[in-house]
Amino acid sequence: MVAGKLFLPVILVVGLSMAVALAAGQTPAERGKVLFDDPGFAGGTTPCSACHPDGRGLEDSGEKNQFNIGGKTQNSLEEAVNYCIVAANGGKEIPVDSSGMKDMVAYIKSLQ
Repeated sequence: MVAGKLFLPVILVVGLSMAVALAAGQTPAERGKVLFDDPGFAGGTTPCSACHPDGRGLEDSGEKNQFNIGGKTQNSLEEAVNYCIVAANGGKEIPVDSSGMKDMVAYIKSLQ
C-alpha cells in the first residue's frame, strides 16, 4: 500500500528530471524550435509554425536589422518576434533578454 502511494510521485520526479536533462542537452536553436512549434508559447494560442511552417519566410530574418510587419516597423529581430507573439499568436511580449527570446532568435538565425 505504501509502495503504491510512492510510485506516482517517484515516477513524476523521474519524468521531470529526464525532461530537464533532455532540455539541458539541446542547443539554443533546438530549444527555440520547440518554442516556435508550441501554440502556448508566451501565452499564445497559435504556434509560429502555423504561419511559418518549418521556418519558411524567415530565412533572411537573422541578418536584418529592421522589419515591417503589419504596417509597423520593428527595429530588431526581438521586436519582430514580440510583435508576432502579440498580433498573430495572441500572446504577451517576452523580455528581450529572456532565455525564451534568446532561444527563439537562435532558431530563426539558424534558418539562414
